Amino acid sequence: MFKQLLLIAFLIPSISAIASPERDYDEFVSYFENRFPDTPFEDYKNGVYSIDKSAREQWEAMEEFPPYELNVDRGEELFNRPFKNGNTYGSCFENDGIGIRQNYPYFDTEKNKVVTLEGALNDCRVKNGEKPLSYFKGKELAHVSAYMAYTSRGNKFNIQIPNTKEALDAYEDGRRLYFTKKGQLNFSCADCHVYQTGTKLRADIPSPAIGHPTHFPVYRSGMGRLVTLHERFAGCLNRIRAKSFKGGSDELNNLEFFTTFMSNGLEVNGPGSRK
Repeated sequence: MFKQLLLIAFLIPSISAIASPERDYDEFVSYFENRFPDTPFEDYKNGVYSIDKSAREQWEAMEEFPPYELNVDRGEELFNRPFKNGNTYGSCFENDGIGIRQNYPYFDTEKNKVVTLEGALNDCRVKNGEKPLSYFKGKELAHVSAYMAYTSRGNKFNIQIPNTKEALDAYEDGRRLYFTKKGQLNFSCADCHVYQTGTKLRADIPSPAIGHPTHFPVYRSGMGRLVTLHERFAGCLNRIRAKSFKGGSDELNNLEFFTTFMSNGLEVNGPGSRK
């Protein structure tokens, strides 16, 4: 009962509450450990397939011939293609952009904002005299991000939140957006991915909240293309008839900051495939 009360206190965030990310993380992980005792923590990187055995068998068969292979190849080509000034994406990143997906998002204490990988890619483009790209519709940004994720497979997320008011506010904004009901259907992200995960909603089983960012960008079979995490966020908001936010907005950046922090300790395994 005591653990349940602690969880309720966490799952109903107060606008005036002081953010304690580490405590939130411990309670979040503990909740899912109690809910799915047969699921090893490290397996949450596989989303719903970590808790649904029948769906996992179908997914593992699909992964034998990954539908995103061509996307990764295309992403590598774009990643290495010089801009008009001769630089490439690699010129903007440590280790030339290879094996660094797990470092994003992070809070930039100079800009006082969350920086996601896709945001950093667009910043790189602008820095080199190119136009930023859309987060939606599975085009160049998703391909390059997928390639960078592929080079980072096996690396574990360890997102740090600086002990500054601005960083904690960004984390808290993402946390609040995750748990606040919104839209005509009056749903929150947590309604599906915390409270109802493991149960059927229509024909689908919602995936656990832990591990969502690890496998993005995702190739969605139903759409026949790659989907960035921000496009997925926007799609969920549209489904509950809520006003969405633009890709790369502070709101979605902060939401990614929160969800990725809650996935600390899990491996990068993107790009992934989902139905």
